[in-house]
Amino acid sequence: MPTPSNYLLASLPAAVLGVLAQHLHTVTLAQDTVLAEAGDLMTHVYFPHGGVISLVVSLAGGETIEVAKIGRNGVLGAAAAFEGRQALSRAIVQLPGMASVIDFEQFRRIAEQSAELRNAVVRHGQFVFAQAQQSAACNAAHGVEARLARYLLQMRDLSGSDNLLLTQEVSAQMIGARRNSVSLVSNTLQHAAIIRYSRGNVEILDLDGLRKAACECYATVRAHEQRLLY
Repeated sequence: MPTPSNYLLASLPAAVLGVLAQHLHTVTLAQDTVLAEAGDLMTHVYFPHGGVISLVVSLAGGETIEVAKIGRNGVLGAAAAFEGRQALSRAIVQLPGMASVIDFEQFRRIAEQSAELRNAVVRHGQFVFAQAQQSAACNAAHGVEARLARYLLQMRDLSGSDNLLLTQEVSAQMIGARRNSVSLVSNTLQHAAIIRYSRGNVEILDLDGLRKAACECYATVRAHEQRLLY
């Protein structure tokens, strides 16, 4: 099997990857597709090769806030193999891409026989938890511009593209901000030639400038990623 573009799969020993590969198939992750609702029993495990899956929490008032992201660095649904099978949050495709998919029960059987696979899943679960912690702190303590810059950088890292199919409304929901606040901040970043915004699309023009606009949370999550996943 060629080296996968999903980093978690690529990190596995060849023998373990070979067993998984016999049961994987490729699917397209279409934007806005809901892969799981909180409380659902997982039926499949997803290894994204591109695109971004957001783990979000919905509040009684209708707000939907992102707590973590999964992209080509990770996996959706694997931790449920050891935690009762239930999804703990809503999983929605924010940026489209491709993914390798395996039946949940088949994945669990393989994981039971592979300490390397179990360890990779545990480390990824720790990373998702670290993201969620940092996201909560970020939304409570940092301004809209810093949060939006952090969000766009993370989406860029996971998608591998400077062009992001994102509306201001979705961006506002994911960072827990009002849409008009995100619109004002986007205009500021656009006037500074850091991003270019057109309806439903954000293009990053000045990566260094966007990093300077972001809060410390971007670097903190990157450090967790490097420590736990690579």
